[in-house]
Amino acid sequence: MAANQVLAQETGAESGVLAEIERAINTVFEPVTRITADIVFAEISVFGMRFPWIVAWLVIAASVFTVYFGFVQFRSFKLSLEIVRGKYTGKDEPGEISHFQALSAAVSGTVGLGNIAGVGVAVTIGGPGATFWMIVAGLLGMCTKFVECTLGVKYREFNPDGSVAGGPMHYLRKGIAERYSGKPGKIVGHTLAACVAATMLVFAFCSAMLQTNQTFAQLRDVTGGSDGLLGGDGAALVTGVVIALVVGSVIIGGIKSIAKVTSRLVPTMAILYVGACLIVIATNITSVPAAFGEIISGAFAPEGVVGGAVGAMVIGFQRAAFSNEAGLGAAATAHSAVRTKHPVTEGYVALLEPFIDTVVICTMTALTIVIAQTQLWESARADVLAGAEPPDGVTVTSQSFDTVLPGFSYVLTIAVVLFAVSTMISWAYYGQQAASYLFGLRRRGQRVFQLMFCAFIVVGAVMTLGAVLDFADAFVFCIALFNIAGLYLLAPVVKREVKAYREKLRSGEVRRLDRTR
Repeated sequence: MAANQVLAQETGAESGVLAEIERAINTVFEPVTRITADIVFAEISVFGMRFPWIVAWLVIAASVFTVYFGFVQFRSFKLSLEIVRGKYTGKDEPGEISHFQALSAAVSGTVGLGNIAGVGVAVTIGGPGATFWMIVAGLLGMCTKFVECTLGVKYREFNPDGSVAGGPMHYLRKGIAERYSGKPGKIVGHTLAACVAATMLVFAFCSAMLQTNQTFAQLRDVTGGSDGLLGGDGAALVTGVVIALVVGSVIIGGIKSIAKVTSRLVPTMAILYVGACLIVIATNITSVPAAFGEIISGAFAPEGVVGGAVGAMVIGFQRAAFSNEAGLGAAATAHSAVRTKHPVTEGYVALLEPFIDTVVICTMTALTIVIAQTQLWESARADVLAGAEPPDGVTVTSQSFDTVLPGFSYVLTIAVVLFAVSTMISWAYYGQQAASYLFGLRRRGQRVFQLMFCAFIVVGAVMTLGAVLDFADAFVFCIALFNIAGLYLLAPVVKREVKAYREKLRSGEVRRLDRTR
């Protein structure tokens, strides 16, 4: 995911007034970050297995929903693809964007540097077997996205100007109050909605800093480091301003503008990155069977990785949860703007999101590392087993590509920039929707938010703010705590939507269109 980060490179202020400001901010945030991380990533022990409770919270919810909805992500995969192509939705249905644009906008918020660097760390710590559990968690997470995005459309609201307001804050407030009538239902719904909106808003600003910080770090590194093209005074500021202008020019146009850009940007970056993976895999095609063998055997190996088979499982689940954001509800904000009169259709579309993010992109990264650079990750894993800190995941990944594509660091830099910009665009929209819910923002207030978001982009480039970025890493999962609690309460509502839509398909009331929208 875009939020979780493994890159820890120094950027921005090194001396003077900015450095003093940076140190002051980090000093304030360090205790807050430590407390938040200790709570969010606290480990629990079950049958001798230790793992972060937040990972268990996400994976258990995904498993429960998968069983409750009869493995809908597998049974309805073909239907999902047809809906994305516009085969069941007319142009005159309510909403602002198409199914494909909604999917692209949501995927742009999840696919980030974590898909590149985070997987490198997962393989280093958990061995190839972590890849197997990462795929399992991604497949289960598809159902969580199905639930939250169906609810996002069902409880969305239309503004006087025709724009859509949606997301977890709306379905928690309206859905829980509707299903559990009376004062208790209203109190629970309003409380969960307010908590989700507040945490989404805070993380949106943190995400702006996180992504631009990583982008500048990669750009500076590939251009020669502190002595290179971007090593001089003012380079970070200029880079931050340029990125802010690019992002600002997109988000000022609202979800239609965002969807238009991401519907082109997401396929481009996916083709670029996955294409590079396929080149490496094809070059080492004879090693593919052995690589899959290592992935499967490593998933159940009693030893050889940190924590053995359990360690591989935990690392894989954790990487998938951090990457695809299933359970956070944020993606439902973008999906809510879709053109449809049947909420569950967008649930079917949304379940493709973890498949693309985790099952495809993360797995391609892992397979590339296992196939191309066995000696590298095995050496790094041996060091970790001996108690050393894991290497930067981006280094492991980049060096794996370099075995076949010398100079891949330049391609990787392009991917990092595309991933970061697309993530910022999506989280700007999520944050704006959260702010609008909390403070009732209208057009002028939304412009103020957009300016603030762009200002934080510049701050992220100029300052390192390590404690703030670590805080974002932990804080984002606070959203899942409140959102999943609401999803459990509203799951029967989604089941009724599924039943009603399936009946309409069987009766012919909803028909497959002959042409793609």
